[in-house]
Amino acid sequence: MNSIGSQSSSVTRDAWEGQEMRQALAAREVSTIYKLLRRRGVSQRQIAAMTGQSQSEVSEILKGRQVMAYDVLLRIADGLGVPRGYMGLAYDEVTATRVVETREAPEAEEPENVKRRKFLAHAAAVAVGAHVLGADSGQWVSNPVLTPAPGRIGMTDVRQVEAATRALRSLDYQYGGGFCRDAVVAQLSWGQQMLSASGTDVVKARLHVALADLHNLAGWTSFDIGLIDSARSHFGRALELAKAGESSQLVANILYRMGRVYLHKESPDDALKMFQLGQIAAQESGSELAVAVICANQAWAYAMMGHEDQTMKLIGRTRDEFARANAGEAEDWVKFFNEDDVYAMIGTVHTVLAQRVDVKHTKFAIPALHRAIGSYGDDMARSKAFNLSFLATNHLLDGDIDHGAKIGHQAVDLAQHLKSRRVRDRLLPLKEEADKRRNYTDARELSDTITRFYDADAS
Repeated sequence: MNSIGSQSSSVTRDAWEGQEMRQALAAREVSTIYKLLRRRGVSQRQIAAMTGQSQSEVSEILKGRQVMAYDVLLRIADGLGVPRGYMGLAYDEVTATRVVETREAPEAEEPENVKRRKFLAHAAAVAVGAHVLGADSGQWVSNPVLTPAPGRIGMTDVRQVEAATRALRSLDYQYGGGFCRDAVVAQLSWGQQMLSASGTDVVKARLHVALADLHNLAGWTSFDIGLIDSARSHFGRALELAKAGESSQLVANILYRMGRVYLHKESPDDALKMFQLGQIAAQESGSELAVAVICANQAWAYAMMGHEDQTMKLIGRTRDEFARANAGEAEDWVKFFNEDDVYAMIGTVHTVLAQRVDVKHTKFAIPALHRAIGSYGDDMARSKAFNLSFLATNHLLDGDIDHGAKIGHQAVDLAQHLKSRRVRDRLLPLKEEADKRRNYTDARELSDTITRFYDADAS
């Protein structure tokens, strides 16, 4: 018998060919894979021996524990003898090198303000200037060696890139960038092979857009775990590819995301420059939804600068553009901005104004945040954590200490299950407000809980 794994294994190659198994492999549902193997008579001990896991780990996975780490998925696939392609795994030595290369350097080679100026110049050239795909993008963009390209590609190959991006983006929303960032980079290594392959003009154009969105996700997941230089690198490449694919909506989305990086780093001036470029692309696309996204984030930047009137004008325009938008005609990368996100952004902006301008804004922030939080399911855990933190902050500002502390603890509990540096950072304003009220037991306990979370996260 032609078996896979240990000599005592009863796993044969046809085990991977059944429809149910192929679906589980494609979705990387390791629990289902193991259950199907158990039906074939493979014991937990045999699975553990083949995959290098302990029997207790195998037991936990059989009970439903998800396997997210890319290196563990690889070990499982190789140990069981699963063809890597069945699980969408394309991790080879070149990919491993790229993952290492795109991690943050211990020390920045240039000052951050210099990197920002370079990126702004590049973004402006791409967004409003000539096509620059392949041009020198500056030191902030890595240039790893590409793997050998296939000879010819078709639309099926491009759809595989798009499907992988959708699946990985879902993981990012639910678990944070730390759960899937390396997998995104690995998929890029597989996908970028196709740039030098032959194909029809229609296929090549769609490939440019698909890879642009995958780089966009790589930038976002890098940002989520604090790798700012890597994020900038991926966003820069994403801009070039989106421009080459003639997708103004995606160009706008990429610029919005880079602006969010600068908002998070407390640099609203630089964020506004990104959003202004993004607004040009959004308007060129003819998508009211894309314009609404940009306006909402411009409002956030102005709120951080303390410009209340300009903030409120942009919030009003956000509502107007969203009301006119036809979500059914929008492209995938802007469809995320639904009514729930509008309320979340309204709540966020009023929270910032409450902290920096006038506490009266809590009366607008609290109901908007309640509305957003109530709509979030488990698939939007990171967004829920963000908004719980903002909501708790508003209640503390409003003098409702016990309720604010209760919601704050919910935010920390959720943050503990996420691999996201941003969630950790977003708890800091909440801690600062709690520290101002340490004479209240509830506020003091909340501050201490956040401190313990920071200490555990750093260890």
